[in-house]
Amino acid sequence: MTIGERLFKIMKEKNISMPELSRMTGISRHTIFDWQRRNTNPGADKIMVICEALQITPEELLAGKQNDEEPENDHSISADDIEIQIMKECHDLSEAKKKRLLAYVSMLQNTKE
Repeated sequence: MTIGERLFKIMKEKNISMPELSRMTGISRHTIFDWQRRNTNPGADKIMVICEALQITPEELLAGKQNDEEPENDHSISADDIEIQIMKECHDLSEAKKKRLLAYVSMLQNTKE
């Protein structure tokens, strides 16, 4: 499941419409509509705003993890394996996407667990 798909699933579960999410986050209705219509994902700069508005954790939005549950499709991989996978995935990203990823990592480092 993509982040966008998970976002709209959570919105449906919480009975929150696109206009309501727009009002709650300050993100334009057009942008939210584009995420659904084009099946794209919100940028890293929007993740924390969305999570705060929906009262969910970034892990719930990004990985489907709720509270102390394991992420969707987790296959009990070690922390070292995760770091290696992250490095491999980052290697092929464009410079713009690498910058977005760094911004997201910075936001995660500043959030309380």
